[in-house]
Amino acid sequence: MPAISRDEVAHLARLSRLALTDDELDLYAGQLDSILTHVAQISQVAAADVPTTASPNPETNVTRPDAEQPCLTPEQALAMAPAVDEQRFMVPQILGEGQ
Repeated sequence: MPAISRDEVAHLARLSRLALTDDELDLYAGQLDSILTHVAQISQVAAADVPTTASPNPETNVTRPDAEQPCLTPEQALAMAPAVDEQRFMVPQILGEGQ
């Protein structure tokens, strides 16, 4: 017995505001039936004592602690800049005036 019928697919298509042809309804009914059958098989195998997971490999976030590091002074950072204005890098304007 199929898990989903052609009429149910047509109903879902109407709810989703999808215009499907008769050939598409038959195609999608078969595909959805196959998907639902496989999900049912997997559900039968799953044990109650096995926790659900998104991935079989647990992910851990490896971060280092924040620590201050020596950095350039504003003068050192701007020393090789082609143009400077009030301790800022000057760059060519790419947007129109006032944007």
